[in-house]
Amino acid sequence: MIVGAGPNGLAAAVVLAEAGKSVLVLEATGTIGGGCRTRELTLPGYAHDVCAAIHPMAVVSPILRRWPLKDYGLEWVQSPAALAHPFDDGTAAMLYRSLASTGATLEGDGEAWTSLMQPYLPHADALFDSLLRSVRIPRHPLLMARFASVGLRSCHSVVNTHFKGRNARALFAGCAAHSSLALDAAASASFGLVLALVGHAIDWPCARRGSQQIVDSLAGYFRSLGGVIEVGREVKTLGDVPQSKAIFFDVPPRALERIAGEALPAGFRKQLRTFRHGPGVVKMDWALSGAIPWKAAECTSAATVHVGGTYEEIATSEDCAVRGRVSDRPFVLVAQQSLFDDTRAPKGHHTGWAYCHVPNGWTMDMTERIEQQIERFAPGFRDLILARHTMSPADVEQRNANMIGGDICGGGNQLRQLVFRPTRRWNPYTTPNPRLFLCSSSTPPGAGVHGMCGFWAAASALGGILRSSRNGM
Repeated sequence: MIVGAGPNGLAAAVVLAEAGKSVLVLEATGTIGGGCRTRELTLPGYAHDVCAAIHPMAVVSPILRRWPLKDYGLEWVQSPAALAHPFDDGTAAMLYRSLASTGATLEGDGEAWTSLMQPYLPHADALFDSLLRSVRIPRHPLLMARFASVGLRSCHSVVNTHFKGRNARALFAGCAAHSSLALDAAASASFGLVLALVGHAIDWPCARRGSQQIVDSLAGYFRSLGGVIEVGREVKTLGDVPQSKAIFFDVPPRALERIAGEALPAGFRKQLRTFRHGPGVVKMDWALSGAIPWKAAECTSAATVHVGGTYEEIATSEDCAVRGRVSDRPFVLVAQQSLFDDTRAPKGHHTGWAYCHVPNGWTMDMTERIEQQIERFAPGFRDLILARHTMSPADVEQRNANMIGGDICGGGNQLRQLVFRPTRRWNPYTTPNPRLFLCSSSTPPGAGVHGMCGFWAAASALGGILRSSRNGM
């Protein structure tokens, strides 16, 4: 039995169905997807990704690469550059597959960038495999030790050690800011390093026709294995779950504590309640009459654009978000999928997608600040807006109950919670009740559309309580 039909819940379901188990997935809302939905949020004919939009971790996920999802409609769309980072003077730092091409945009820091990235690239598959599992005993200890020597540091430390110029410092900081951490926080560098390496090794693609296609393809494959999905089936207590040998929860720790109640011991329930959530997001979508008019023309070659200016500006913005404030110039993550996927908008028109980090549960309107930031680097952007759709942190949580206070990371990424996520258990997917498992992004390896939280939870059960079960869930 799976509670929640997001990417992790569906991944767990597929693993169990492949093992010959009878699996039922219950989804509280009327549609599957979790943080991977696509809707016409602004005007008819404009397809907007409600949450996740660009998927670097999906294309390095061992299971999403292995499963025949292409047969069920999943098609990746790649842009010539993984990422663009514009500056006020009309230039941009770019993240390309090629280290040399990237270095040419980094104002003299090209060799330093290559020196930082190159040692990992020949072993990229092994590195990504190690990162997409629980932080316990690594399969590649020497490689992971080398990664930890950089990744466990703060972004602030890494950029000041390795880079002298504006461009490389900002490019790395923008990647690190995906952590939702202050950039002087321990382990914030790990996000910058991983996302840059994925860009060099594979890409940062989007899904043709929208992120919904990822979960729809997972659901299609699952159903082909005999699995069943029921929507509109909210689970408030264990009494709402049909009799089953094991139950997997694609929910945040607090929801598991509330649903399971006295089926879990008091001490463990307290740990679940004290799990910390990180900053929230304000998310915006636009229907546009034309492409975003970036001053730096190179930005039109990337599906993702980091709008934040210098390292110092990005650091200020991210520090504000974790300290209960917002910056006048927030760091804005922009996606322009319709430049490369013509299914997203009417011919000649485009979509825009963006978010910025804000304190968890923030209530003040950020529309003006977000649009001002984009206009700063793309004069005339506002003249193209036909319609806009804005989601506050509360709106984000309403659309996906896993995103408490607008936290899209499934929990804060402080170093302790990266290592012990969500509680201090050797196997983080299990609970003291042998029937109950947690498989949401609040477990390792955390946020991202990769399905590995669900995979490892299902593998835990198949190695334990479901080992001798020939069928039935």
